[in-house]
Amino acid sequence: MLEYFKRLFAHVEWADTRTLRSLVDSEHLPAHAVELFAHVVAAEHVWLSRMRGEAARYPVWPNLSMAECDALMRENHAAYAEFLDDITEADLAVAVPYRNSAGREFTSTVEEMLTQVAMHASYHRGQIAALVRAAGDTPQPTDFIAFARGAPAATRQGGQGGA
Repeated sequence: MLEYFKRLFAHVEWADTRTLRSLVDSEHLPAHAVELFAHVVAAEHVWLSRMRGEAARYPVWPNLSMAECDALMRENHAAYAEFLDDITEADLAVAVPYRNSAGREFTSTVEEMLTQVAMHASYHRGQIAALVRAAGDTPQPTDFIAFARGAPAATRQGGQGGA
């Protein structure tokens, strides 16, 4: 299972980097897309802070510039790689108590938290891609299968659908 999470977080790094590239390359950058990306990288930071038992340095919805998003994204990727190298299979089942951004107390396992980070980021990357496309630009593909294949999934223009 630990190897699965290492691969999943290799995808998170790849997809986050491609999303940032979409934003940087956008000629008509939607402000809301930047807000969503700041949320993605801040949430990644917050969840890792919880798993490490540390106080988060950023709120879940921060106001970050593109440069700040880039820096936090890179920090997150290195920190998750280190975290995943340092834990064991047994650590995935460890229950971690935490307080969410609304102040409610919860307990989740490390496995659940890692899954949340990957799925949450994927959800918002889709929203960002839609905003970039609506602004007239072409977002980078970030689907897991594109990462796994090393090639983008088929497009509507190719008549193949998205898979």
